[in-house]
Amino acid sequence: MIKQLLAQQAQTPQKAFGEAFAPSNIALIKYWGKRQSLLNLPMTSSLSISLGAKGAKTRISAIDAVQNQVFLNGHIISVDDPFHQRLSHFLNLLKPDPKQFYHIDTELNLPVAAGLASSACGFAALVKAFADLYTWNLPEPILSILCRMGSGSACRSLWQGFVEWHRGEREDGLDSYAEPLPYTLPGLIIGLHLIQTGQKPISSREAMNITTQTSVLYETWPKQVEQDLAQIKNALEQQNFQRVGEVAEHNALAMHATMLAARPSICYFLPETLLAMQKIKNLRSEGLPIYFTEDAGPNLKILSLAPYRTEIQKHFPNLEWV
Repeated sequence: MIKQLLAQQAQTPQKAFGEAFAPSNIALIKYWGKRQSLLNLPMTSSLSISLGAKGAKTRISAIDAVQNQVFLNGHIISVDDPFHQRLSHFLNLLKPDPKQFYHIDTELNLPVAAGLASSACGFAALVKAFADLYTWNLPEPILSILCRMGSGSACRSLWQGFVEWHRGEREDGLDSYAEPLPYTLPGLIIGLHLIQTGQKPISSREAMNITTQTSVLYETWPKQVEQDLAQIKNALEQQNFQRVGEVAEHNALAMHATMLAARPSICYFLPETLLAMQKIKNLRSEGLPIYFTEDAGPNLKILSLAPYRTEIQKHFPNLEWV
């Protein structure tokens, strides 16, 4: 399918190197579960917001070698490392010449594999840099599809702001791509509450597969997402921050509920995660407009409004704003 999408594009590098930046994104309405694994086709649509300058910058160049050279934050990645193998497998799908190999240098300014969408921005930056190297002039939906093939949520990391990933219906995945939304939410601020920055014990991909296959609660998840997606888009259209926060927080908790009901049960919460959740709820009961969302990891993303930043910082002094 990818070869068909790229058939009319340049087959040899057109530059000495290609480079690009892609922002990380957090899903306010989550992507959790695939209807088809090979093409990373999601069970539901999803909606995210980018994290501005937080993300990945990648430079790629063609080299005369027998394997790819992969660097992450200045450190070479062994060919035996799963990250190197996953990236090389993806490049095999993209590259026009199977005998061509590359030097890939990626800089990430957020923790890797900690539930902060490092793979999303990483694969999006790689696709953009690869397209730059070959000077491919591809429509945004096609770029988004290519990103999706590397990591599902990477298809949302091509843009800043709010982005919707359409589930699609086609078996070939050509209608499953992301696109930017016209909404703004004046005064919105996002803080990263980093509880653990090390690699999480179970990858998102593995946790997702276990959940979809074994959780008794998962059968209600698609309907939940459909309702939440409609509600949050309506709230964004009305610039209703309170409603956006309520729906996003509820959607995150519903996703984690499906994991807790899986066999074996999957729990990304740490004691500090639960304490922070309770603190946020207590602050909200006292009148502070503050909400949280959580992806597949113990770290929280806090949502609030700019006038309350100083007050929130008092309660979460180590919060990292984006």
